Order: sequence, then structure tokens, then C-alpha cells
Amino acid sequence: MLDFVIFAITFVVLLLGAVIYLYPGSGKFSTTIPGMDPADPRDGNLPDIAKAGSLHEFLSLLHERYGKIAHFWMGPRLVVSIASAELFKQHVKVFDRPPELFRLFEPLIGSSSMQYANGADGRARRKLYDASYGHGIVMNNYLGIFNKLGKEISAKWNTMLDEQHIPLCQHMFAFAIKSITITSFGEFFQNDEQVLEFRKAYDTCWHEMERRLAGADPKPDSLEEKRFNKALNMMHSTIKKMVKLRRDNPPKSEDDHIFLDSLLEAGTPESQILNDSITFLVGGFHTSGLFLTWVFYFLASHQDVQTKAYTEILKVLGPNGKVTAENIKELTYGRQVLDETLRCSVLAPWAARYQDMDVELGGHTIPAKTPVIHALGVSLQDEETWPEPNKFDPDRFSPENSKSRPDMAFQPFGFAGKRKCPGYRFAYVEVQVLVAEILRKFRIRMVEGQVVTPVYGLVTRPEEEIWVTVEKRGNEE
Repeated sequence: MLDFVIFAITFVVLLLGAVIYLYPGSGKFSTTIPGMDPADPRDGNLPDIAKAGSLHEFLSLLHERYGKIAHFWMGPRLVVSIASAELFKQHVKVFDRPPELFRLFEPLIGSSSMQYANGADGRARRKLYDASYGHGIVMNNYLGIFNKLGKEISAKWNTMLDEQHIPLCQHMFAFAIKSITITSFGEFFQNDEQVLEFRKAYDTCWHEMERRLAGADPKPDSLEEKRFNKALNMMHSTIKKMVKLRRDNPPKSEDDHIFLDSLLEAGTPESQILNDSITFLVGGFHTSGLFLTWVFYFLASHQDVQTKAYTEILKVLGPNGKVTAENIKELTYGRQVLDETLRCSVLAPWAARYQDMDVELGGHTIPAKTPVIHALGVSLQDEETWPEPNKFDPDRFSPENSKSRPDMAFQPFGFAGKRKCPGYRFAYVEVQVLVAEILRKFRIRMVEGQVVTPVYGLVTRPEEEIWVTVEKRGNEE
């Protein structure tokens, strides 16, 4: 299958490329923050990150050694990392993020992408875009689409019984792609053939970017350069056709309003429409697809949890009911499963912010423009907050067990400066609908003999495809 790796390449490659874009620095800053001296005068602690395997794994070692706030060197640049609810709370209002850490993706998502928007421009755009993914919009406009797509997956799996191996990641991405395109970009993407063509073009672009980040710059007019430009032009052409279709067929009522309408109605420049459409489209299917993959992996690996979730689904929905805005609140154990999946999978290992002036954080002075990493994954594996952190236990998120937990201890979608992932409500509902549809119809089991290894990029993915089998079940266990 196509390897969907947007925002999920290993951080060895990401960080080596990032050095090129970071502001130059002397490496002579003095700081009272505990941390690591540069391992190399030019590369800083990049060799240590490479040795650890990823930035997340490096940060885990860094904070284990130096505490909740620590520093290291990304090339010649001082970087600070924080990994506690208390420190997160001190950074909760910081909106801007260091664009240099994300410039690597500019060839794909474009220079005017929301990914790089800070200050007043960034805040205005987030306010505009967030309106398309609010609670009311998701429940009233998108829930029915999720139910319909869930039934399509269920019907397909019904033909794959009797020990037929199902490629879990492939199927979850297919569901997630359809979900984000239909809900946010209109009828243009309902054609599976168009979705596949767009997906192939994207895959070509990203693999070429990986080659370049690894130092394999294509020569002018080379086959690699031509292949990349052809695929990127196809993506741009598709989005332009999609925009024209929506302009020619505007929503007939507020219930039909989607993300693309927000861009068009605001008079957004064409280049920005193009860049933000790619950003939200790819970001939407990639994170949700992996969220779904990990949910079903943990359910298949923990049959007792799966049985408990199934019992709740049957009680709330019955044998034929569907998830609604009213009954989704009753799927409390199902929500606990989702939260524990986010914690155990470390789906989004880190975020980053910076400020234009010197500031105090955790009793230390942070020099102006210093990137501050929010080590979300480290905090989600902290033994002080999460005893036996490697154990998958949805009961951690029961109402009783959640009462004593610090407010900022569980932030899997980020938190700072009202820049939390805009689609977090969308993702929760999308995933809960499919879980309810699938578990009510099937018992899921892992294919024996697999070793599932996580790869910690900007989004955590399995190193290889995860294979499952399903068996049809009755209405009682």
C-alpha cells in the first residue's frame, strides 16, 4: 500500500534538515536551565537525537536525566523543552510557534500555509477556520457522514470474514480520507478514483521531499524533479477544480457550510486557499487515520477491553441504532478507550512555541526567539501521573480516577495560545462512530506473530502494516 508519511518521517531526518533553517547562533548562550552541552560544535545534540532514534525518544532521556525543564542544542541553536502540567500552564497563552522547525514541509504545503502564520494574521485565520470544526458543526453536519462511511467499512469487512487478513492502516486511512474530504471540501471528492489519484500524487511528492531532506537534491530537469513537479501540479490542479466547483455551487443553507466555504467567503487569496486546503486536507486524514489504527490495534490486543466497550455500545445503541448527538455522551467507556489510546500511542509527541522577547519560565530566563518544545509525549508517559505508563488501561480516565489529575496533564492535541489542533472534536467523533459501528458487528483479533513497532515522527505511526482478522458476532457475548 502507499506509505502515508506526511508529518511522520523519523525525526533524525527532520532535525538534520531543520538545522538549515534555524536562525544562526553562536552556541555561547549561558542559561540556568539544566541540560546538555553540545555533542558537536556544528550539529549540537543532533548526534544524540540520532542515537536515541527520534526526537521524542531523545526528549524522554533528556527529561529523565535533567527534570521537567531542560535544554539542548539543535545545531547552533539553544532549545528548551518542558514536560509537566505546571510548566504547560505557564505557557498556555503563547500562540506563536517557530516556523523554522516546520519549513521542511514548505515545498508541499506552501509558504502561505497556516502552519507558518503567527501574530494577528495567525489568530485571525485560526478564528475563521476553527468555526468549521466546532462542536455544533461536527454534531449537526458531519455525524451523519461518519455514520454512512462507517457502514461502508462494516459492509466491506463483512466480506472479509473467516481469517482473511485485513490491512488495518490501509483501511483506516481510506475511511479518514473520505471523512475529511466530504465534510470539508465538498462533493468533488466523493469519487473514489479521484481520491486515489490525489493520494498517489501526494505520496510521490512526499517521498521526493524525503529524498531531498536526506541530501539527495535533484538536478534541474532530472527525472526526480519532473516527477515531483508533475505530482504537485496535479494536486494543485485538483484543488483548483474543487474550489471552482464550490464557487459555482455555494451552500444552500447553513447546514451545508463547510471549511472551504469559510475560505471563499472571507476573500482569501488564491495562493492561501491552495496552501491551506492542502494543509488541512493532509493533516486531517493523516492524524485521524493513525488515531483509528492505534485504537483498533489496542482493542484487538486487549480482548477484555474490547468486550467491555462492545457491551457498552450494545447497551447504548442496541443492535441497529446509530451514534447521535444525544447518545454519544453515554459512550463513556468508549471515550476512555480513545483517551488511553492517545496516551499510550503518543500520537502527537510534541509541539513548539516561541516568543519575541526574553521571558521567565519555570524560574528561568528564556532568551527571545528560543524555541520551547512542549514534550507532550514525555508528559503522557510520566510515572508520577500515570503509574505503569506502558500498561493500556482505559480506567485511568474514569471520572473517579480523573479527579485528582492536574488539569494540564493530558494534552494529546496540544494546548497553547488557542492553537490546539483545530480538528480535535472532529477526530473524537469520527473515531468513536467507526469504533461503535465495527465493534457492534465484529470481534477483532490480531494476526499472530506480529511485532508492532511505533515510529515517532510528528505523528506516531506503526513501522509496518498492522494485520487483523474479524469474526461476525451476535448481539450477545
